[in-house]
Amino acid sequence: MRALILAAAILASATAAHARPWKPPAQIPPQGSLTDGVWLKGDLHIHSRHSTDSSNNPLRKILALAESAGMDYLLISDHDNHVHGDVAHNTWADPEYRSDKMLLLYGAEWTTHRGHGTAISAVPYDHQALYDVADDRDVEIAKVKKRLGVHLSANHPGTHDAFAFSYDFVDSVECWNSAVWANNTINMHIWDDMLKSGRKMPCRGGSDSHHGTPDTPEQATRLSYQAPENNVDTPTTWVFAKARTRQAVVDALTHGRVSISANPYAPRVEFTADLNDDGKADAMQGDNVKPTGRPVTFRVRLVGAADPAGTYTIRVIKDGAKFQELTVPGARPEVSFTDTPPTTARALLPPGGRGPADALSAGPGLDEAQRPDDRALQRHLLQLRPRLLIWPPGRADQVSTI
Repeated sequence: MRALILAAAILASATAAHARPWKPPAQIPPQGSLTDGVWLKGDLHIHSRHSTDSSNNPLRKILALAESAGMDYLLISDHDNHVHGDVAHNTWADPEYRSDKMLLLYGAEWTTHRGHGTAISAVPYDHQALYDVADDRDVEIAKVKKRLGVHLSANHPGTHDAFAFSYDFVDSVECWNSAVWANNTINMHIWDDMLKSGRKMPCRGGSDSHHGTPDTPEQATRLSYQAPENNVDTPTTWVFAKARTRQAVVDALTHGRVSISANPYAPRVEFTADLNDDGKADAMQGDNVKPTGRPVTFRVRLVGAADPAGTYTIRVIKDGAKFQELTVPGARPEVSFTDTPPTTARALLPPGGRGPADALSAGPGLDEAQRPDDRALQRHLLQLRPRLLIWPPGRADQVSTI
């Protein structure tokens, strides 16, 4: 009987502890400017000769290809375990890691037994410290990561190198890895799960290229075929940065002002919201918006070299299901749709929370001369736009509409 009473008391206590519903925060973060900034394009996941599983990929060759494609920033993310964590005296110290045209970030692929992640920083940091705690408990890793002040992104979480750490100390997810889009389906599902858990977590891309074009036939390896299919900037990650600086690139990524295109020549997607029906955008990806009960007009626009003779399909996903599918001509590739978020919800643009809506665009794109096969691998999926979200006060299954 005593055991039964004790069990009942524990159950009553647990019920009481979970009786209070989730409440939205009293204050939301301030909204960033929609005009004071610049879209910068780059690649955040690529390997040079300092990764022992690469081939024909010296830094000079990578940087030359990126510069020829007009990239604004680049991160060489070599495997840290290939140099026992000492990336500072390898990739970062390589005299070829210099550019007068691009912003070069500091980082490495944190390569562990429980998965891979990319550490991203505007300034040099003690990566050795992060490498040394790779086998420690998550709580200890989180402390080191916080002390270093780096942006940590979970790489290809749905592959055989699945990211098996806590996502509580992760800043973004690589949901588009390489030119082979079919491999990213599970990455997208994992990112979606993180959003449903309430984590405002951006999605980014990364080519994960390891192999360059050999200078001579004798230098070819069994994986050299990947060079024309998947190389620098397939895909390309765009960030809306406040300035053309390394820190502004990292900040924009952290705040979710991100768009991904299949390559730098394919059009990117802009996703904005008009909150007061004045015909002007009031919010964009990365912003926090408090709904007023009035209809909100959302606008999707393709920016860049869209095919004027082509047709593009915009698919809007809301609450995990298709909300609308809209067709736009390449000559004027933009479209709007309207929905009304309830006043009991908090709307977020883009990544984080419950009730996601994606804007995916499919249609004709422009192939890169250096990588003629990458469009076929992408299956004509040209852009990925982060999500518009609504956070209802209450349980995770009480998803409100946009």
